[in-house]
Amino acid sequence: MENPQSAEKPVVYIFHGDDPFAIRHHLDGIIKQMGDPTIADLNTSRLDGRQSNDDELRSAANAMPFLAERRLVIVTHPFARLTTDATRKRFLALLDGLPPTTALVLVVEDVLERNKWKSLPQIETNWMHKWLSKAGRRAYYQLCKLPTFNEMPEWIRKEARRLGGQFNLDAASALVAHIGNDTQLASQEVTKLLTYVDFKRPVQVDDVEEMTAQSGQADVFAMVDALAGGNTRQAIALLHRLIEEQEPISLFGMIVRQFRLLLQAREVIDEGRGGQIAAELHQAGFVADKLASQAKRFTMVQLEEIYHRLLLLDETMKTGQAPADLALDLFIAEMAR
Repeated sequence: MENPQSAEKPVVYIFHGDDPFAIRHHLDGIIKQMGDPTIADLNTSRLDGRQSNDDELRSAANAMPFLAERRLVIVTHPFARLTTDATRKRFLALLDGLPPTTALVLVVEDVLERNKWKSLPQIETNWMHKWLSKAGRRAYYQLCKLPTFNEMPEWIRKEARRLGGQFNLDAASALVAHIGNDTQLASQEVTKLLTYVDFKRPVQVDDVEEMTAQSGQADVFAMVDALAGGNTRQAIALLHRLIEEQEPISLFGMIVRQFRLLLQAREVIDEGRGGQIAAELHQAGFVADKLASQAKRFTMVQLEEIYHRLLLLDETMKTGQAPADLALDLFIAEMAR
């Protein structure tokens, strides 16, 4: 499959994985290629595969561009309603019939479970990968996978260079200890720290310790404890205190990360390997102990439902339907039901 910068542009782009920051980066690259933002907006359609039907997708994908070379159609959750052979066949027929004046972007945010992707398994027998193997230059597939904890320090240093600054390796490792491998949150922290040093020198460990709230994740643990114990009032109080101390978007990233870790910890516990949480999740021993204690207060079904709610809230914020602080309040209210 060809790079989207090649002369013969693909008509189908698939950005797939568990790293929303990387997906957004690649999507922004496609949008930038559309040229003048005003004209680009007129030639861009956004659909949610959980709600849109065949006719809506077909209409958007086959419309002619207005004063531009191409139309851009972005579809999130594209496979949500493709649950039968018949619906998949119609979808693939649509892909085969796309005109060169359309760029159809399929955004597939996925979850890695036991080293296998849940929504789009990377196996030859998967229906979508079969189509990709035959599509040739008409399709471009990009896997957007979260870096491992060992890879994160170098990811942080690379992001710092992209933003025009520098990060000491020890400082990058210290930041990973605070925020894990959440790339979206990491980028925000890198920007904050580079601004703190005014982009004039590399960020050092002392800068990270001074500017990255060490109590933040601890308070998130406390808030989740309060929710698990049914103490909604305390959970809301902790939430509002956290919002006062840091940006709601950064806080939301910490909460998402917390429940992602709890899901993984619960899975390890359910498989009878509770003593291996630190190794499996690449966490320090004391963090693994807290995760184990907290995960045992939820069932796997409860954690999956909570994580799904967080993904929906993330979309609500990204589409401007609600500000981050209100979205977080909604999350606590829903958890209390």
